[in-house]
Formats: sequence, C-alpha cells, structure tokens
Amino acid sequence: MQEQQQPQRPAAYAEEALIRMILDGKYTPGSVLPGERELAASLGVTRPTVREALQRLSRDGWLTIQQGKSTRVNDIWRDGGLNILSALVQHSERLPDDFIPNLLAVRLDLAPAYARAAVANNPTAISGYLAHWTTLPDTPEAYAAFDWELHRTLTIASGNPIYTLILNGFSGFYEAMARYYFQLPQARAASRDFYATLYKAAVEGDWARAETITLTVIAASLQFWQQVSNQLAERVA
Repeated sequence: MQEQQQPQRPAAYAEEALIRMILDGKYTPGSVLPGERELAASLGVTRPTVREALQRLSRDGWLTIQQGKSTRVNDIWRDGGLNILSALVQHSERLPDDFIPNLLAVRLDLAPAYARAAVANNPTAISGYLAHWTTLPDTPEAYAAFDWELHRTLTIASGNPIYTLILNGFSGFYEAMARYYFQLPQARAASRDFYATLYKAAVEGDWARAETITLTVIAASLQFWQQVSNQLAERVA
C-alpha cells in the first residue's frame, strides 16, 4: 500500500507560496507586501496563519517587519541567513545561473579546510569510509551518493560541527547536481584519483596532503561543471 503524503500545514503552505512569489519577482527587494488581510484572502488562509508565516520569513531574512510599518521584502543575498540556503535549494528551478558556480567557489574555500582537519583529527574514519572506493559502480548515481557521504564524513570527522550544518543545508540538492556533474567520465576519473590519494593520506595521517588534493579536485570541479552546464544548455536549445 502506497504511503499517503501528509498534508502541508497552512503556515508552511503560506510560507512556501510567499517564497515562490519573492523568487519569481512578484515581490522584489525593497518592495512592500500587501497587508495581512489581503495576503490571507489571496492565499486562502487565515490572518493568524499569514502572521506566523511572515514571522518565520522575517526570522530567516526574507522580510523585515517593523511595528506600525508595512512589511518590506529584503535583498536575500545581502540580508538573508543560512536558513535561506536550505529554502533556495528546494526551489532549484528558480536559482540564478551563477548559484552553482558560487557554491562550488565556497566549497573551494571550505572543503580543503575540513579535509585537513578530518585527517588530522580522525584519519581512521576517513580511511574506513574510503576503503572500498574501488568497488564503486561507474555510474553518475553511485558517484553522487558516495561523494555526498564522503564529504559528510569529512565534516563530522573534522570535529567542527558547523561544517556539517552547512553541508546538510544542501542535502538532496547536492546529490541531484552531482548526478549531472558525474555524467562526465573525466569527472568520475578525477574523483577516483581523489579517493585513492585521500585514502593514502588518511592511512598515513598526512593532513597536508589531504588538504592539497582536496583543493586540487574542487578547483577542477569548477571547470567540469562549466562543461556540464554547456551540455545542458545545448540540450535545452
């Protein structure tokens, strides 16, 4: 028997609807939202429900609410918080074209640091995870799942939970994008070299080598992603 999907809470529905309107440009940065009564009528929910949704969006940085003034839409790229990232990845079809290259650039800063810390702090966890990388099926799906769990293992082993919280914000989206990325045979080949070298570095406790190889492979991933983007653009055209 197929499991029935739980109905969405009214406040969650209102929040999602408002996020879509902001991302679609109906409410632009600096613009003012309609009053609660008008929003409630247009969304088909109660005013308390709208108020709850607005408070949650304000908490995350989508909106600014001031007593006695209209609710204003923020520039999320300047005023948003980490929770906005989680919301954005759930609306991947509405992301700007430079979102993924910018995300990869952030990984270029973060991944070498947490790989270094992981091998310095808990090399056994890393070598244990990578011990069977040679049996990995040569498919985009297998590589996407393996790579996600590797980076999650690295962040946990680093001893800094903030790395894991940041990475978890992209759960699901990470693997979906990685499946496109790993369609390139050269991307899978580069990752195989990465896994082999990182495994050796973990076994030897060579955290400096772990940092260097991670920096190299993440930098290369920026170039590979551009190739994937070009291929996707050609298919759409």
